[in-house]
Amino acid sequence: MHHQHSDHEHHHHQQDEQHDEHDAHAGHDAEMFRSKFWVALILTIPVVVYADMIQDWFNYTAPTFPGSDWMPMVLATIIFIYGGGVFLQGARHEIQGRQPGMMTLISLAIVVAFGYSIATELGFPGETLYWELATLVTIMLLGHWIEMRAIGRAQGALSELAKLLPDMAERIGANGEIEQVPANELETGDLVLVRPGASVPADGVVQQGQSSVNEAMITGESVPVSKGVDDEVIGGTVNGEGSLRVEITKTGENSALGGIMRLVEQAQQSGSRAQALADRVAGWLTYVALTAGAITLVVWLLTDQPSSFAIERMVTVLVIACPHALGLAIPLVISISTTLSARQGLLVRDRIALEQARKLDTVVFDKTGTLTHGEMGVTNTSVAEGVDLNEALGLIASVEGDSEHPIARAVRSYASEQGISLPELTDFESLPGRGVQAWLGGQRIAAGGPRLLEAFGIEPDSNIQADAAGWGEDGKAAIYLLVDDRVHAAFGLADVIRQESYDAIRRLTELGVRSVMITGDSQQVADSVARQLGIDEVFAQVLPEHKANHVSDLKERGLTVAMVGDGVNDAPALVTADVGIAIGAGTDVAIESAGIILVRNDPRDVVRIIELSRAGYRKMIQNLVWATGYNAFAMPLAAGVLAPIGIVLAPAIGAILMSASTVIVAANAQLLRRLDLEHIS
Repeated sequence: MHHQHSDHEHHHHQQDEQHDEHDAHAGHDAEMFRSKFWVALILTIPVVVYADMIQDWFNYTAPTFPGSDWMPMVLATIIFIYGGGVFLQGARHEIQGRQPGMMTLISLAIVVAFGYSIATELGFPGETLYWELATLVTIMLLGHWIEMRAIGRAQGALSELAKLLPDMAERIGANGEIEQVPANELETGDLVLVRPGASVPADGVVQQGQSSVNEAMITGESVPVSKGVDDEVIGGTVNGEGSLRVEITKTGENSALGGIMRLVEQAQQSGSRAQALADRVAGWLTYVALTAGAITLVVWLLTDQPSSFAIERMVTVLVIACPHALGLAIPLVISISTTLSARQGLLVRDRIALEQARKLDTVVFDKTGTLTHGEMGVTNTSVAEGVDLNEALGLIASVEGDSEHPIARAVRSYASEQGISLPELTDFESLPGRGVQAWLGGQRIAAGGPRLLEAFGIEPDSNIQADAAGWGEDGKAAIYLLVDDRVHAAFGLADVIRQESYDAIRRLTELGVRSVMITGDSQQVADSVARQLGIDEVFAQVLPEHKANHVSDLKERGLTVAMVGDGVNDAPALVTADVGIAIGAGTDVAIESAGIILVRNDPRDVVRIIELSRAGYRKMIQNLVWATGYNAFAMPLAAGVLAPIGIVLAPAIGAILMSASTVIVAANAQLLRRLDLEHIS
């Protein structure tokens, strides 16, 4: 998988170079800017020390030696070629792609400063700008280094995910011998040994062993999940205290981690309306800067200031107007929010879906499996006078021992949760359409619904009768336990509501978002669930193919609608909604119909999405306002509007301000990491 991933990254890198010329940093990394910065800084120090202007300001004389007069020019030329080359290369990309931007502006500034300085050496009247050029390039490299580190941290989601897989795996051969093999060479059907504390090398099924596995890095589920024979394990998760033998079922791109990585990458590349806006503004700013630079040059040349002053003003305008902060304002927020959400088990497939989530005013939930567990569970119990509940539970779980019916399964799991020991019954017999019976010594033990009571002509005690009638009103099923000819107990069963659903609906209401439930169940069952959860509107007895129509109707009412479903029969409704959210996709992350995929079966994650979307949008707007506002203030200052009262920005100060602005935007985006998505509980 590692190998595949690096290939994929390499391929993607080439695409970046070809198609994404306006991405100023295509092919660059923090390390490269760092090494260039240190070299440029060392070379800049003597250039500054020997600059006439600096010597005048600080009233000293630099020591002379043969050729010392040539030193500033030689060193500034090396700095221009070695340090400035990166920017010139970037400018070439931008101009070829017909999208001049920050690299074009920086390049123009340093080319003008360098060209003018060389011209003065050749006899053109004026002062050289060597120290300005050297400090400008050095500070630009520093700014880019800091910025690239910030971007690298934000976009580390993919490499962080890639690191989850171990490099090596222990494969068990046909004769039971164990060999170390690279994890990316594992194939479906291989048997591997996962020792305590080791990472699972690929998706598979446990063949032997008992352990608990930490799946937090994939699902966001903080509690380790116990695993035994026939349980599925996910590649990249960490094994606990037991040793497991696992048969590999999925590797590479097909595995859960492969799918998640694909989604994270898609999301970080996928278009965003805010990004499109920022790119447009950066484009306008480039043209404004070029125009402002030209006007600045012409105006100062018409005054009695020396031409070097006019050139310096223009260079400062070009530098300060670099739309760097703007170019960074949105991508960083996108990158960080995508990383944050992936860590929380919220997989964003489509950036626009996450942007839309902040506008949601209605969330439609599919009931079964989303708000509820999707399986029957015992919700109520009622016993006849003098009957012990635990004893009754043991009997009904025993008599239902072999049945695969959902109600039988529900009763059995309820008894095992309560830790009830089951008596040994004999002569089991099915009573078709009515229930089951067996014998305990000479006593007949029977279990079934109302039809069983009719068949035996038995009426339960009044308290059981009243309880069962109440359950019926809530749309719950009742199952009775008969011992000989008396009803000993009754149990109410329903599709159990998830505990998290209560919090999710309450938080949505607090956020001013309307909750709607859609289900194929009867109106009675639907109303009961809606009443318990506090849901605003219910559509019951809806066929799967009609769910999308209900979503369309809500949209026609002028509402912005999210549909939350399990992605199987909800696909048309997920596509129809403004935001489609597939919940409980588990490891099957390749759900094409949803914009956002929730790894866990936790409806609270819908609230987390809305909060993340709102927080991300706030950060984008803050960054856009800062980046454009800063330019509006700094450009006139750079052009020299305050020069008559003695306030002039040197090009290096312009570069410091521009870099500072970029760093502020990067730091503000990083603050998004402090968003506490865990608190929604």
